[in-house]
Amino acid sequence: MLPGMKRFAAIAFTSLPLLFTTSTARAADLVVSAASSLTNAFKEVAQDFEVQHPETKIVLNFAASDVLLQQIIKGAPADVFASADQDAMNKAETEKAVQPTSRKNFASNQIVLIVPADSKLGITTLKALLSPNVKRIAYGNPASVPVGRYTKAALERDNLWTAVEAKGIPAQNVRQSLDYVARGEVDAGFVFSTDAAIMPGKVKLAVRVPAVTPVTYPIAITTDTKQSAAAAQFLSYVLSAKGQATLARFGFLKP
Repeated sequence: MLPGMKRFAAIAFTSLPLLFTTSTARAADLVVSAASSLTNAFKEVAQDFEVQHPETKIVLNFAASDVLLQQIIKGAPADVFASADQDAMNKAETEKAVQPTSRKNFASNQIVLIVPADSKLGITTLKALLSPNVKRIAYGNPASVPVGRYTKAALERDNLWTAVEAKGIPAQNVRQSLDYVARGEVDAGFVFSTDAAIMPGKVKLAVRVPAVTPVTYPIAITTDTKQSAAAAQFLSYVLSAKGQATLARFGFLKP
């Protein structure tokens, strides 16, 4: 458990398969596996939910959406799955990992290109990434990270993907891409606008990237949950006026 977090736990997974231990997730806990870009917002959502439902403790598990899905398929405890794109949730339905009737869209987002705050490259368009002065570009791995899939589609539309991929530094999740840019390890990186907003002093927005498909976030109750009632309450809270207000404060848009 992270220091100072007494009411809920945030758990990050970096390899598979990986299961919760009994000391991490108790039988009465509600395990919410959520996309990395939801980290800050869902921590507050979980705290507020617990105030209204003191009988339920939330265990938060953050990672790339596809990684979370593989954890669930391989047996890791999870009661709720919140994905950063429809593809991952579609796969979850195909694998019978979630209850289709519970699936709801609860937020949307935007793709942006960011650069280090002290960047002098003057990047203001996607075509500027073709410059020989731009040597390293971070983006989520399209094979497993939703922001990477959105990025690849947008760059393919503009015939830029091959050139960007040649300079690419694939990230395991959107927050890793953000960190690469914030530390100045790359010249630019693709993230969600909500991620860029949490590091205003370390990164700056260079380009807003129109997505080929809408950047929407679906949420659903898992098939194997033992906490159906609590899971349904959590979904309802996320979709409620208060839950939506919290998401909006972190920059998420209406679904």
